[in-house]
Amino acid sequence: MNTVFLIDDDEADQYLCQRVFKRSGFSCELWTASDGVEALDLLRDADGVPDLILLDINMPRMNGHGFLAEYSKLWSREIPVIVVLTSSDQACDREQAMKYPAVKDYIVKPLRKEMIETLDALVKSVKANCKASE
Repeated sequence: MNTVFLIDDDEADQYLCQRVFKRSGFSCELWTASDGVEALDLLRDADGVPDLILLDINMPRMNGHGFLAEYSKLWSREIPVIVVLTSSDQACDREQAMKYPAVKDYIVKPLRKEMIETLDALVKSVKANCKASE
């Protein structure tokens, strides 16, 4: 079963993502955090890393860009698939996020059911590449 980590300060968006996953039949263990600081704390306490991180850009305390910078320093060897899922359609946000190797896509909210297949394919592709390189 895939582990998905949703990092977003908007409770309505968290709820909608959970509903989209359920309705699409995407089976996963879902972790949630409301900002980058909380997310990093949860990752430090976790056994391993999630398969997929869905990351918002605009959050209090530590935004998505700050999270990406810290995450890449702390977990450089264990990089899951990170997809930025945000309301920001700013080109500068997209360019800054896509500079990180773990960021595989940049999706402007809302998350739709048909996007789940794309996310699932990304996770499977990265897992297959990791196994092939071992």
